[in-house]
Amino acid sequence: MSDVGLLLGVFSFLLLAGVSCANSMLLASLVSIWVTGFPVTMTADNMLGAINSFTLLAVPFFILAGVIMNRAGLTARLIDVSRAFVGHFHGGTAQVNVVASMFFSGISGSASADAAAIGSMLIPTMKREGYDPGFAAGVTASAATMGPIIPPSIVMVIYGSITNLSIGALFLAGILPGILIGVTLMLMVAYMSRRRGYPRAPRVGWTDRLRAIGAALPAVLAPVIILGGMFSGVATATEAGVIACVYGLFVGFFVYRDLRLADMPSLLADAVEMTAVPMYILATSSVFGFMLTAHGLGFMIGDFLSGITQDPLTFLLIIVALLTVVGIFLDGIAALLIVVPVFAPLVDVYHVDPLQFALIVIMTIMIGTVTPPVGMQLYIAAAIARIPIGRVVAWPFCWAMTGAVVILCFVPQLATFLPRLLLP
Repeated sequence: MSDVGLLLGVFSFLLLAGVSCANSMLLASLVSIWVTGFPVTMTADNMLGAINSFTLLAVPFFILAGVIMNRAGLTARLIDVSRAFVGHFHGGTAQVNVVASMFFSGISGSASADAAAIGSMLIPTMKREGYDPGFAAGVTASAATMGPIIPPSIVMVIYGSITNLSIGALFLAGILPGILIGVTLMLMVAYMSRRRGYPRAPRVGWTDRLRAIGAALPAVLAPVIILGGMFSGVATATEAGVIACVYGLFVGFFVYRDLRLADMPSLLADAVEMTAVPMYILATSSVFGFMLTAHGLGFMIGDFLSGITQDPLTFLLIIVALLTVVGIFLDGIAALLIVVPVFAPLVDVYHVDPLQFALIVIMTIMIGTVTPPVGMQLYIAAAIARIPIGRVVAWPFCWAMTGAVVILCFVPQLATFLPRLLLP
């Protein structure tokens, strides 16, 4: 068996045996290191080096900001604004779910935080209104994928740290594709809701809409402050995360007054727990990715693809197909950290814009977080809806989002227009 075959074989065996994705990567890497004679000390060096980064400090800060703003009442007010504008569409509360997720994506940067925050408020409401629990969970899980696509984005921070792409450029590149995902989900919700006869609310007048916007103005301003600080050059991504935390605390304590000092210990504990998972995955996947590179997987895949096509569009569609399969079996961040070092060098070979490629990779991998058996958002939404994951209606929304990814393959300007317009 080849070295790369041994590595992937052990990894696959451990996954099938029920070992977590992160531990499977670490154990498979240790077996490969022992068999091939690499120094075992490189494991600790790679794990520490992967997370010892100033750029990655943005990850815990954005997670903390999302937790603070959810506890501070910003999420509830964003839902009120969404309901005022789209509650009268077919499948009203499901449409509110999608739009509220778009708003909250501009605050948290995390799909899991989005699914938990929006889902805990809207899934019980949808069930009371007669929506099928599986449909409610599917909408929530799918809409949460916009969290890492619409800036700020924890996944984009990690992607930028791997490839040295500008995080600010990645943030700008994610705005239009993220909105496209939202539109495709809203169209699918409308189609399915009409067929299933789901309710919609009466149209709200502009007086009530303006009142809802006024009440939610501090929440709506949050992404403006976060992204404005970055794009104006005042703050880096890490510093923007700190600004988001401070702003959330200010709003929670002094504007909405939904936060108390007694809330801080549990709030910080939640943020630490949510940070530990992606950082551990990041550390273990760095070792796994190093071993894949050392065994020459990147060259093998490059030779394989070059033998199939020299066309950039065909290359991108093949990447989408491959990542769709990978996303079914791997956690989102783990998939990102494994495939990006392998595929990113091919961008220059096929003359693909790196921002377009980055968004295609991120969007496709996030769709994988809604598919069984390891889709994180799927488990969160199913737990809130109190149903087994087998009952979650996910695939129609996955196909809708995949359609958005295919559109991006054909229209790279969706990812490149804003960075070229706003960045020097």
